[in-house]
Amino acid sequence: MDDLEDWPEIEKALKEKRRELVLQGASVEERIAAGGGLTKAVYSLKLLNYLEVAQCPSLTEIHEDIKYLTNLQSLFLCRNKLGSIPKVIGSIQSLKVLDVSVNNLTVLPDEITQLPNLNTLNVSCNSLVCLPEGLSKCSKLYHLNISKNNITSFPSDFYSDRLDLLSTVIAYDNAIEELSGDVSKLAAIKNLDLSNNKLCELPFSLSDCAKLKDVNFKGNKFKDKRLEKMVNGCQTKSILDYIRAGGRGKGKGKPAGEDVGGDVAEGGDKKKRPQKKNKKKQGEEEQEEELAKMVVRILHLSDSPTAPAITVTANVKDVRPYLVCCVVKGMNLKPGNALKRFLMAQTKLHDELCVRRTTATIATHDLQLLKSPLVYDARPPADLKITPLGRKEVCSVELMKTLQQEASDQRKQKKRQNVSGLHKYLQLLDGKELYPCLVDAEGHVISFPPITNSDKTKISQTTKELFLEVTSSTSLQTCKDVMDALIVKMAELNKFTAERNEETDAETPGPPGAETPSQTAEQQQQQQEEEEGLVIQQVRTVDQEGNLKVVYPSKTDLPNADETLKIIW
Repeated sequence: MDDLEDWPEIEKALKEKRRELVLQGASVEERIAAGGGLTKAVYSLKLLNYLEVAQCPSLTEIHEDIKYLTNLQSLFLCRNKLGSIPKVIGSIQSLKVLDVSVNNLTVLPDEITQLPNLNTLNVSCNSLVCLPEGLSKCSKLYHLNISKNNITSFPSDFYSDRLDLLSTVIAYDNAIEELSGDVSKLAAIKNLDLSNNKLCELPFSLSDCAKLKDVNFKGNKFKDKRLEKMVNGCQTKSILDYIRAGGRGKGKGKPAGEDVGGDVAEGGDKKKRPQKKNKKKQGEEEQEEELAKMVVRILHLSDSPTAPAITVTANVKDVRPYLVCCVVKGMNLKPGNALKRFLMAQTKLHDELCVRRTTATIATHDLQLLKSPLVYDARPPADLKITPLGRKEVCSVELMKTLQQEASDQRKQKKRQNVSGLHKYLQLLDGKELYPCLVDAEGHVISFPPITNSDKTKISQTTKELFLEVTSSTSLQTCKDVMDALIVKMAELNKFTAERNEETDAETPGPPGAETPSQTAEQQQQQQEEEEGLVIQQVRTVDQEGNLKVVYPSKTDLPNADETLKIIW
C-alpha cells in the first residue's frame, strides 16, 4: 500500500471507518501529478459507499482495483482527464450513481450495462460517439445525461419498456439524427432535452408520452418550419398538441386514414389556388409567431444611474474569480405557483447546466433589499458571517460544521449516501483557505457561493426587481452562458404565468362591493409589465482600481435567443 503520510484524507477515512471520501482541488491534483496517478490506497477503503475524485487534470485513468470497493453506491469522477473507464466497473453491483462528466472519454465499457441498481448516469462533456448496447438492462435508470458529446443515435434497445423508471433524458449538443417512434415505450419520461442536435422531424408517438412535461428541441433544423419556430418559443403542451394533430398540412405525424385536404392537386388551376392560399396563410402564421416572441428590453448603463456597482477584489483570483450580474424588472412572481416554478427552474439549472454547482452558481436577490455599492471578495472562513436562508446569522466555519453534521444525520436517517439541499455542495469548498462572498455597503454578506445566499435579501412573491449574480471558478464565459439560460427561462416562465392567468394570494378585503383605487392601479401596472415583457438592466463590475472587468448584458450576449426572444436595445 502507498505511504499514507501523503494522503491524510485516506488515513483518516481508514482510521474512522468512514463511508465517504472526497478528493479534489489543487492539493490533490499536485499529489496525483507527482505520483503518476491516484494512490492505490484509496481502493483499500472497502466500507466506502461514496467516492468523489474531481477537478484533477492529471488523473487520466482509474485502476482496476476499484473493483474492491464493493459497497460503493455513488462514484463521482467528474472534471478530470480520464481517457477510459475500467471494464471492472460492471462488478460494482451496488453502484447507483455514476458521474464521469467533463473528461476525455471516447467510449464507455459495455460492462456499464451490468449495473442492475444504476439509477443516475452522467457522461456529459466528453467525446463519446455512441452509448453501449444493452442499456435497457439498467432497469432502475431514471436520470441520463449524455449532453455535449458527438453521439449520433441512441442504442437500439434504448426505447424499451424495461426502462419504465426513466424520467429524465438530457442529450443536448450532440449529433442525434432521429427520435424513434418507439419513444412512447418510455412510460415515465418527464423531461426530454434534445436541443442542438440534427433532428429533422419528430414522431407522432411523442404525444403519447403521458407524463412528458418539459421538452427542448431548440437548435434542430426541422423540415416543418412551423414546428421549428414553435420549439423555440412555445410551451411543451403546445408543441405536443401540434405533433398530435400531425403538424402543418397533416404531415408525417398524421394518423392514417385522415383526409389530407388539398395537399394533392387534381388540375392546373386547382394546384395554383391552394398554393397561393397556403403562402398567404404561412405569412400570417409567421407574423403571429413574431408577435408571440417574448420581449426582453435591455436598459443601458447610461439610462440607469441607480444600477448597483460591483467591485471585485484581488482576493477572489485563486478561489472563484468570475462574476456576472444584472437586474431584472417585470418578473411576475405573485400569482399562484409562479415563485415556486422560478425556484425549481433555478435548481434545475444548478443540477444540469451548472453541473451541480461545480462550474457555476446562481444567486437571486430582491433588489429593494440591497445596499449598494457591492464588493465581491474572499475572506478567511473565521471572518465570514452570513444569515443563511432560513437560519440565524452564523460564522461560515460554524455553518459548514452544522451542515456537515446535518448531512451525516441525513445519511444515517435515510440509510443512503445521497444528501439533499445545501449539503450536496459542501465538498466544493474543501481545502479552501478563503471563502468567496458578495458584501453590501453596510458590510453584510449577502451571498456565499456556492453554498447559500442571505436571508436578508431573499426574494418573495412581492419582489418586483431581482438582482441576479452568477459566479464561477471555470471561466467568465461560463457565467455568461448560465446567465443567458437563466434570462431565457425567466422570460418563458413569465409568459407561462401570464397565459395561465393564475389568481394572486388573497389580500385583506375592503367593504363589500368596493374596489380600492390601489388595487386597480396595481392590476393595471401588472398588466402593463406583462405586455412590455422583461427589462434587463446592465450591471458593470470593476477591479479595485476602477478598471472595467465586464458589463452584462452586452450586444454579444444572449446569442442563441434570437428565435425565442425579441431583444430590444
